[in-house]
Amino acid sequence: MKIEVWSDYVCPFCYIGKRRMEEAIATTGLAHNIDVQFKAYELDPNSPAISDKSTYEMLAEKYQTTPEAAKRMTASVSQQAQTVGLTYDFDRINEANTFDAHRLAKWAEAQGKPAEVSERLLKAYFIEAQEIGRHEVLLNLAEEIGLDRKQAAEILSSNAYEAEVNQDIQEGMSLGVQGVPFFVINRKYAISGAQPTEAFAEALRKVAEEEGISTKLQQLGQDNVGICKDDNCEI
Repeated sequence: MKIEVWSDYVCPFCYIGKRRMEEAIATTGLAHNIDVQFKAYELDPNSPAISDKSTYEMLAEKYQTTPEAAKRMTASVSQQAQTVGLTYDFDRINEANTFDAHRLAKWAEAQGKPAEVSERLLKAYFIEAQEIGRHEVLLNLAEEIGLDRKQAAEILSSNAYEAEVNQDIQEGMSLGVQGVPFFVINRKYAISGAQPTEAFAEALRKVAEEEGISTKLQQLGQDNVGICKDDNCEI
């Protein structure tokens, strides 16, 4: 069984959704039968690689409100994160461009570490408030998961894996991905957003029990629950 996960490293619901997917896989006992593949998606391709703009300032600008009001908006997201054991540090998180992080992830995948790099990048941004738009930060993270720092630097200083990242984005669009996280199971079922663990488990059980693969995706769960679209998050 294959699960393709479209996500972005600055999407708060993507980390939550990843945890819920992992919980569902563990709950159903299908871990040895599932291949998880991570796909790139950019919420805001125009965001700067490095920025001093805080999450609250970014949200205040986006929703035409105050940083104080924006801080209150993130409270529910933080609460959801806590339910899956994640402690988000919105007080220290700044906006970041993730294109190079996605390129690094594609290279890490080629080195056999797709799960490690995805987890490390999400943790670095949301838990540790690291600036994942900076090459130095990305190199440190690559080294931490056992990748060669020099090779990683060569990748980041070139245009390597740009085509692969863009291909993921285009492929997602062709499947109807309009926000992340977006999970596609065997190209038959789609789960949009950080749905409850049981929604993931239900889909996994269906695919495990059924024969044949439909080319049409059946979306499970509610619409627009815990999802980020372009540079907008439903909070």
